[in-house]
Amino acid sequence: MTSEQSDYVIRPGQVGLNVWRAVYRNKVAITLNPSAKSRCEKSAQIVEKAAAGDSAVYGVNTGFGKLARVRISPKDTQTLQRNLILSHCCGVGEAMPIPIVRLMMALKINSLGRGASGVRWNLIDLLQNMLTKGVIPIVPAQGSVGASGDLAPLAHMAAVMIGEGQADCNGKSMPAAKALKKAGLKPIVLRAKEGLGLINGTQFSTAYALAGLFETENLAQSALITGALSTDAAMGSSAPFKSFIHELRGHKGQTTAGHILRSLLNGSPLRESHAEDDDRVQDPYCLRCQPQVMGACLDILAHVSRTLEIEANAVTDNPLVDIETGEILSGGNFHAEPVAFAADQLALAIAEIGSIAQRRIALLVDPALSYGLPPFLSPNPGVNSGFMIAEVTSAALMSENKQRANPCSTDSTPTSANQEDHVSMAAHGARRLLEMTANLTNIIAIEWLCAAQGVELRAPIETSTHLKAAIMHLRSKVPSLGDDRFMASDIEQVAMMIKSTSLVQSVGANVFED
Repeated sequence: MTSEQSDYVIRPGQVGLNVWRAVYRNKVAITLNPSAKSRCEKSAQIVEKAAAGDSAVYGVNTGFGKLARVRISPKDTQTLQRNLILSHCCGVGEAMPIPIVRLMMALKINSLGRGASGVRWNLIDLLQNMLTKGVIPIVPAQGSVGASGDLAPLAHMAAVMIGEGQADCNGKSMPAAKALKKAGLKPIVLRAKEGLGLINGTQFSTAYALAGLFETENLAQSALITGALSTDAAMGSSAPFKSFIHELRGHKGQTTAGHILRSLLNGSPLRESHAEDDDRVQDPYCLRCQPQVMGACLDILAHVSRTLEIEANAVTDNPLVDIETGEILSGGNFHAEPVAFAADQLALAIAEIGSIAQRRIALLVDPALSYGLPPFLSPNPGVNSGFMIAEVTSAALMSENKQRANPCSTDSTPTSANQEDHVSMAAHGARRLLEMTANLTNIIAIEWLCAAQGVELRAPIETSTHLKAAIMHLRSKVPSLGDDRFMASDIEQVAMMIKSTSLVQSVGANVFED
């Protein structure tokens, strides 16, 4: 299927990242292949039997967390599950962005659809219909420690399913019961374990981590383009990008980054114009070491992609139902340590992409380093300050990201009366990523403005075909800088262009193909 289609029919546990990208970026909904129904109903029947039995089964006929020793009568099963949802709706802070809530819902559908969570098919069907018809829970973003599942945010999602809380209905906020009715849906009455199946799991953390990954993929490609532009603007050497160097080291990401940079600069008259008479032996690291730094970041993105694809297909609630043996097993799949590590690694890559880009900005505005460009890239410096403070803004954003890149996964705090005594903090680690990508987007926007200005100041000699296309695309929205002007709106406009992926598209997607 293509991302333009309105729906994906998925086989639970077998979903690729392309589907999650479409859910996040294009408002695509998902529905389960009907073949999943049998497993789901069998697991629900096992849970119903256990709820009426004499043996204690966690979360089915017992309380939760430290209250697991408290037995629950079969007549109180529905009350237990409803109270679980209401009591766990303790989230605070700003609401999650709607695209990430939609992604969280889709991840939960995929997980429940594997038939190991003990929930009925009609519960999954309600969640599918909400996603398809645009009934999206309003979920406060703070309150999870990344184990025992993302309890508070997922409880706010589940609350809408029982007619409680608030929902966004096609762009308008309203009480959940009203939103469901408007969409032709009815609240569900939860049965044994169904509340627990909804709120146990890593889908909040995974949704934020996936969103961070998808934003960073675009930004890494964008930074390779602006890095190539900066190299030509500074009349830097392309020799460090030659394949001989990178093949000797052997890292896939480095080899890929070198190939992309060579492709972007291929045939640049500007590069060739000074190749013979350039008395500089070596360029600063921010130009020369782009394949090594950006390549390492690409390798991180590849690793994180693998981890999150596995997690997105996982069953992460507790307890789990083995329909082959009839067992209901307590475990710890709700612990989001893999997501926490992935988020921390992604944060490092985001910070480093911004760090090396910022140093290229600093090089371009400094006449001592920029090989003949005017101070701060102003055609008339002195009365004009040019990009002086734009560079300062990029430095501020770079430092914010370096601070935010400190690991979250090494933190833990006991919760639930020491029953849940080691937690992942994956929710914090993943949630910070979008703040970091917003900063990185602005850093790359400033570099695009500076590098394009630098290349234009080299006229009449031009850059490569690919990079001229990037400059032309920029100039379709933002003119070159002559005399000083109000610059914040320029940066904002260019950041929006980068976020929309149009910078990458402007040079041609074939540049980034292996």
